Amino acid sequence: MNLNQIHNVYFIGIGGIGMSNLARYFKNLGKQVSGYDKTPSALTNELIESGISIHFEDSIDLIPTDFYSENTLVVITPAVPKSHSEWNYFLEREYQVKKRAEVLGIITKDTFCFAVAGTHGKTTTSGILGHILYESGADVTAFIGGIVENYNSNLIGSGKTVTVVEADEFDRSFLHLHPNIACITSMDADHLDIYGTSQAIEESFIEFASKVEDKNNLFITKELPIEGVTCAVNEDAVFKAFNIRVGNGSYTFDVQTPTEVIKDLQFGLPGKHNLMNALMAIAMAKLFGTPTDAIAKAIASFKGIKRRFSYQIKTDKLVYIDDYAHHPTEINAVHQAVRELYPKQKVLAIFQPHLFSRTRDFVDDFAKSLSAFDEVVLLDIYPARELPMEGISSKWLMDKMTNRDKKLVQKDDLIPTIIASDATVVVTIGAGDIGELVPTIKKAINETL
Repeated sequence: MNLNQIHNVYFIGIGGIGMSNLARYFKNLGKQVSGYDKTPSALTNELIESGISIHFEDSIDLIPTDFYSENTLVVITPAVPKSHSEWNYFLEREYQVKKRAEVLGIITKDTFCFAVAGTHGKTTTSGILGHILYESGADVTAFIGGIVENYNSNLIGSGKTVTVVEADEFDRSFLHLHPNIACITSMDADHLDIYGTSQAIEESFIEFASKVEDKNNLFITKELPIEGVTCAVNEDAVFKAFNIRVGNGSYTFDVQTPTEVIKDLQFGLPGKHNLMNALMAIAMAKLFGTPTDAIAKAIASFKGIKRRFSYQIKTDKLVYIDDYAHHPTEINAVHQAVRELYPKQKVLAIFQPHLFSRTRDFVDDFAKSLSAFDEVVLLDIYPARELPMEGISSKWLMDKMTNRDKKLVQKDDLIPTIIASDATVVVTIGAGDIGELVPTIKKAINETL
């Protein structure tokens, strides 16, 4: 498939974080872009403001007539049901209909591709790398699975020869990619509703790693059973972050590379996991030939990803942080960062579990991770694409937790519960619609300060 011959790109599910950055990309290329989504959102509003036509009713009549042509590509998200009338309209007329992952595969085949894989850390690592490359003047487009604070966008740059993509293991999407340089940040069990076993996930990552023929172009953590260039924090590795100092909520650290020691890098994202994310990005940028001084400047100016340890309130009286964490390993990382920054303060965690299947598969690990916080408030499970499962509930999870101070509340009671707490650090955690509550929570807390 030759994208140069495509004039129109139509998205079914255009408002998703991954679909919307593709829509922005094709708009930047001068294609005519339009699409459908189920509900309006901040992302769809931004796309409409950029000149992209979007409608919110599944209706063939609302497809722009310009798109009734042979040179139209239709991109779908896996979240769209097979009964969707617009999708079936295009299928019946034998349009080129591709999943988002397939389209990314086509794009990466024709560009120099950096692929960032891992069950955790993909979005932050690819955001840092995209920022480094863009700031250093590379002809890059970076597709990010979150909103990068520096750009208020999930797309960095408008380059045509270099791409940065998240290599998503969900539905084995990353096997469509054509990476020149890649990294694997982690390989924990997840998406067991698709893979079935942790061994199947591991095999999928190994298959992804095999796409990088020269293992000098593949960066890994030390514990992974994969051949590649090792990266580690405070451990011996080919790329090593060490001499780490914490001050004013940020890090200063040194990096040992195969050819030099980079001293006194400044980095504003807390948590050891974010140091590893930064190290992976630095290693890939160094291999690409990015100058050290450009890397240092970009690392220092990177502001982070929205809903990735995002400060909402930061005062002497109270701190409020919001994070997208939805896996026990990610919750542990949030807890580690909070304890490092605020070691003697009481921490309240508000958690909304994401998916019945994930709650079922990791309930004991969730209970252990959440029990590390001083006080925990649980919301009901966010179902996303799933139907309820008998016996799987937030109450079941709460009963396994060892905290004395734990409760299950409905959304209507959440703000009074937060205000009643004497915690000086508040953290909202989860990948569901808890993110939509953040502005209201922030406003309510601010009114008490």
